[in-house]
Amino acid sequence: MHFLISISVLALLIFFHETGHFLAARLQGIKVSGFSIGFGPALFKKEFQGVTYSIRALPLGGFVSFPDDDKDNNISKDDPDLLSNRPIPQRLFVISAGVIANLLIAWIVLCGQATFVGLPSQPEPGVLVVDVQNMQPAQISGLRSGDQILSIDGIALGEGQEAVEYLVDQIQGSPEKTISIKKSTNGVEEIIKITPSNYLGTGKVGAQLQQNIDGTIKPAEDLIEIINYTNSKFSSLLIKTVEGYKGLVTNFSSTAKQLSGPVKIVELGAQLSGQGGSGLILFTALISINLAVLNSLPFPLLDGGQFTLIIIEAFRGKPIPEKIQLVFMQSGFVLLLGLSILLIIRDTTQLEIFQQFSQK
Repeated sequence: MHFLISISVLALLIFFHETGHFLAARLQGIKVSGFSIGFGPALFKKEFQGVTYSIRALPLGGFVSFPDDDKDNNISKDDPDLLSNRPIPQRLFVISAGVIANLLIAWIVLCGQATFVGLPSQPEPGVLVVDVQNMQPAQISGLRSGDQILSIDGIALGEGQEAVEYLVDQIQGSPEKTISIKKSTNGVEEIIKITPSNYLGTGKVGAQLQQNIDGTIKPAEDLIEIINYTNSKFSSLLIKTVEGYKGLVTNFSSTAKQLSGPVKIVELGAQLSGQGGSGLILFTALISINLAVLNSLPFPLLDGGQFTLIIIEAFRGKPIPEKIQLVFMQSGFVLLLGLSILLIIRDTTQLEIFQQFSQK
């Protein structure tokens, strides 16, 4: 059930992203020919008012298509309502509207939680283990999702983000050195030994950590508290997401293993949704922000790649040759598809059910 909820949230966020592109175009009178969720063969297709809506076999994203991309259409190439014939600011708005939509959805979700549900309780002492990677030091030592880490080498952890950062610093500073951790599992405390792996001189244990929050909710006192909480939580998630992608560029060899494909994302969503409404809201906001940041990257097929091409066109004073654009997009498609397949295979084989099967 939780997996279905997670998949539904992911599909809905992709839908909102593509709706951002679609509405930005239609509101400016720009012609649109298609609206698709997913890639590959169409499982469902319906034409309405000149736009073909479809759901496709590979749920790895979506796209809004324009008549400009269809050489067989009967529309004149000089039609002012074609996207390619519109001023650069209008085209940039259409391209960036998906990112804007995802950021807006994340903010609205967090604000909605604060307004109609309440504010999450303050963090308790310790650090919560959200997820552990298979066959990594954290799992081998006995750490499990849902455990609370109370101390490291006899030093009690504080609370909040400072506790998380302190624990991470201690782990990163102890590559191949055995450390002692006191954990609590459903109220039962236990001391375990763990030896972080050495990744370029930095200790890694393969665990996702966050503040230890019990999940209780309190009503917001007023609108100011709601806005302050929403802005604070939104900016925190956005900054951490940007820093995560920055780490892939500046320290790829040690952060590449943290890349997650659709399977791992769905698994994480199922775990968070299992924690109740607050967990599901956190997952929704986090994935929506991740979609925004990911699509902002200047890579082929992503919004950031198309945005970059238009910026280059603005500086050149004329469009980039179609052959160069085609090679740029085709190379991006091959790269994105290949990476997605590799991540799906890796993450699927690391699912608990497959690990149990392989050990039989």
